Amino acid sequence: MITAEMVKELREITGAGMMECKKVLQEAGGDKEKAINLLRERGLAKAAKRADRAVKQGIVDSYIHLGGKVGVLVEVNCETDFVARNEEFRTFVRDICLQVAATNPAYLSKDDVPQEDLEKEKEILRKQALNEGKPEKIVEKIVAGRIEKFYQENCLMEQSFVKNPDISIKDLLTEKIAKIGENIVIRRFVRFEMGESLETDAKTE
Repeated sequence: MITAEMVKELREITGAGMMECKKVLQEAGGDKEKAINLLRERGLAKAAKRADRAVKQGIVDSYIHLGGKVGVLVEVNCETDFVARNEEFRTFVRDICLQVAATNPAYLSKDDVPQEDLEKEKEILRKQALNEGKPEKIVEKIVAGRIEKFYQENCLMEQSFVKNPDISIKDLLTEKIAKIGENIVIRRFVRFEMGESLETDAKTE
């Protein structure tokens, strides 16, 4: 039996509507985790439909950490000024600022990794695998797996969300698109740290 308390809890976790929460709980036989996954899958479908919408509004937000030792600027775009002023949207942008401050990603997404950098990383990983005594016939498979880990560590969109490591930033973005109802794009970020090289580059989509 699906109770009102179960629906309320799922709604608080996901931000989905009451009827949608009740429906997925019924489909999942009352299993909360399964219901959350169903909502995420449907959120992906909704987000895909919105991906082509123009995003000409948004905000640039900042975050200063460690008493002024680390500073972050992030630009996140949305479709309307109404959403740009929305507290849910602004909280999301602030969470992205916190993520960049905490994890220092080198790139925004997989697509932003220069081919030269990727090939250099693959070569390093090949040599590591061979030095570890791995058979040559499986080295490429090992390198492919480790490249995925490289993406997860260095690309903002692939990183685990610091406030909830069970989801990636890409998943978090998808959830916000589904909940807010507009296309949202993390456009670019830059992170400054006291004493680092002055050649720091802004990361762009």
